[in-house]
Amino acid sequence: MTNAIAAATERLSVAGCDLEVVRRGKGRPVLLLHGFQNVDPSAPFLDGLGRQAEIIAPSHPGFGDSKRPVDFGTIYDLVHLYLDVLDALPYEKVSLMGFSFGGWLAAELAIKAGKRIDRLVLVDALGIKISGPDTPDILDVFNKHPNEVIRCGWHDPKRWAPDYDAMEDEQLIVRARNWDALCRYGWHPYMYNPQLKRWLHRIKQPTMVVWGASDGIVKPSYGETYAKLIPGARFELIPDAGHYPEIEQSDAFVKRVGGFLAS
Repeated sequence: MTNAIAAATERLSVAGCDLEVVRRGKGRPVLLLHGFQNVDPSAPFLDGLGRQAEIIAPSHPGFGDSKRPVDFGTIYDLVHLYLDVLDALPYEKVSLMGFSFGGWLAAELAIKAGKRIDRLVLVDALGIKISGPDTPDILDVFNKHPNEVIRCGWHDPKRWAPDYDAMEDEQLIVRARNWDALCRYGWHPYMYNPQLKRWLHRIKQPTMVVWGASDGIVKPSYGETYAKLIPGARFELIPDAGHYPEIEQSDAFVKRVGGFLAS
């Protein structure tokens, strides 16, 4: 870990897991659950949201610099870990935000945590099956060619997609570790819980479902269905963004999400 990254992260020990945590800002607490990659401490959206909220963004066990216990390897290990994280935080309630794979976790957590969650934001979330058994809803990021995954993930990949040739070895190692952990948690069934769709009606908190209009990993129609399954949820489409609107359109993302969290 470089000194700059180390200075931007903290540690949190919960339920036998030692987690690295990115913290930013002051205000209403927001627990942020990351997606395919752990949160980059230098991401501009963090400073934007941090002007009106305290962002608490752990790296899931096996991602970033968070160690994964040897007996830890299912989506429900993560859900129950984050229930313990909620208990460990010094707040009666927190807002909850999840990106992509972390959106799946956030939806599961909101169902179980109930009144501990103040507001819920799902950003290009995975986790449900909306089509028949032979129709894929979510791009298979493990088996598609990497160039296809990049093309589907970004509105403007030439500008925003990561340049692996420019990365230091340590950064590449972290990304490989993240990919291995993602595969462990989301391989089978692929990136969804067959039961989750049935129980989304139990989410009573004000909810915003945010989607990049150009997302080819999970298309906006998937996000619209997700929002309809959560009572009262509002659906927000961000133009000129793919699977990562918080990166490609950070200003628009901060404006919409920040306004919702503060309302």
